[in-house]
Amino acid sequence: MFLPKYPDNPTPPPAHNYAPTSADPAPVRRSLPSLSVDNKTIATVIVGGVVLTALLAAVAVTAISVAVAAVVLRSLLSEQHRR
Repeated sequence: MFLPKYPDNPTPPPAHNYAPTSADPAPVRRSLPSLSVDNKTIATVIVGGVVLTALLAAVAVTAISVAVAAVVLRSLLSEQHRR
């Protein structure tokens, strides 16, 4: 039932007789689209990087100061409970 059916007279696969000739056109090389970068674009990228770096530094300083304040408050409260 599920056996494959073979042709009665099998034919051999066709032979490939491809020989490249000099008449074949060379493949077309496509260049990437050009990106025009002017001084305004460069300045915008630099300013954006400086702003993002400053924001990251501000977040880091805030996190450190909150951690220090938490440690100080914890030590003051635990010292008060001992008395």
